[in-house]
Amino acid sequence: MKLPEGGWRAQADLNALLAALDAESGAARFVGGAVRDTLLDLAVSDLDIATRLLPDDVMTRLKARDIRVIPTGIDHGTVTAVLPHGPIEITTLRRDVSTDGRRATIAFSDDWREDAARRDFTINALSADPSSGEIFDYFGGLDDLRNGRVRFIGDPLQRIAEDHLRILRFFRFHARFGRGAPDGPAMDACTARANDLMALSRERIADELLKLLALPHPAPTVKLMAEAGIFRPVLPEIEEGGVERLFRLTARETALGLPPEKLRRLAALLPPDPAAAAAVAARLRLSNKALKRLVSAASWPQPAGDPRLLAYAIGRDEALDRLLLRDTDEGLADAIAALGDWERPRLALSGGDLIAMGLEPGPAVARILQAVEREWSEGGFSDDGEAVRALARRHVDEALRDKA
Repeated sequence: MKLPEGGWRAQADLNALLAALDAESGAARFVGGAVRDTLLDLAVSDLDIATRLLPDDVMTRLKARDIRVIPTGIDHGTVTAVLPHGPIEITTLRRDVSTDGRRATIAFSDDWREDAARRDFTINALSADPSSGEIFDYFGGLDDLRNGRVRFIGDPLQRIAEDHLRILRFFRFHARFGRGAPDGPAMDACTARANDLMALSRERIADELLKLLALPHPAPTVKLMAEAGIFRPVLPEIEEGGVERLFRLTARETALGLPPEKLRRLAALLPPDPAAAAAVAARLRLSNKALKRLVSAASWPQPAGDPRLLAYAIGRDEALDRLLLRDTDEGLADAIAALGDWERPRLALSGGDLIAMGLEPGPAVARILQAVEREWSEGGFSDDGEAVRALARRHVDEALRDKA
């Protein structure tokens, strides 16, 4: 079997890079996701190259061809070539010397099969000759790709012991590429070793979980994980009710033509409790921006009303989160449509304008401005400047009469 021609393979700058790596003599191959996704006719987002050449040799060769190269992970054999169409990681063939479930000590190799054997799943261990397109498959990855099966290379328990993150990666890859029931030995191993996740950094857990939730249809896989107790060691807040909410949310997103939103989906899995959401965000070490959105989404039980008022108060994205997470479908499609191309309007009025109308500087200015803004927004966000000034004039006159 051969890798299809055209597309990303036809780029001139890539051919120059391959020439520098002596790919025609077999010193370099395309590896991993680029091969897998090309065979599935999917867009290739990351291109990786493996080589028999040592990292210092790779650096020297690329610099001699005026190709910019960065030693991004040179101690582990990886450098990055910066090409006009994007960066490409180039990694020297490796074998594991020792692992502790979080990191590995490696030695360089010149054996393609030995390098492939240290990868996680059979569908990720495929490689291709850049010149001929010939596919190299040492572990049955092509059959697994055709059958929609995600399978560890070798003993699943051993592969998980090498890197505990592979538990979460297994479920993410099953959600993306799997069809039908998950591989039995892999599922058994992930279930047995779920507690190993506690040894990982929370950043790595968050990264994998959010990648899973960003996929088009993660809910069936998340249900498998919850039933197997995968979340319990690190996210005990995820329970049956949360999985049901995730199914409901993803169905609504699909029906309304909305793209996946990973933080909204995480909020669906959690109880509608801002304090609990804040604790999870802190535990996963999410950014302050992500924490704020997750906490906002966790406040999702909302009364009916003009969705634009909600969006004006908390932001359009945050309003969409709360609308999509609420219990009822009644009026949902109209509410979402009302926010389709909505942009937050600006009140064409300032405190200085109120002072010019006769208010004395002080706390009353802010209070009156807020009252005007509230009435203006509840009235439909008029963009008629004269109407806004008339509204402000009325509030100012009332304040002046009360003071008198």
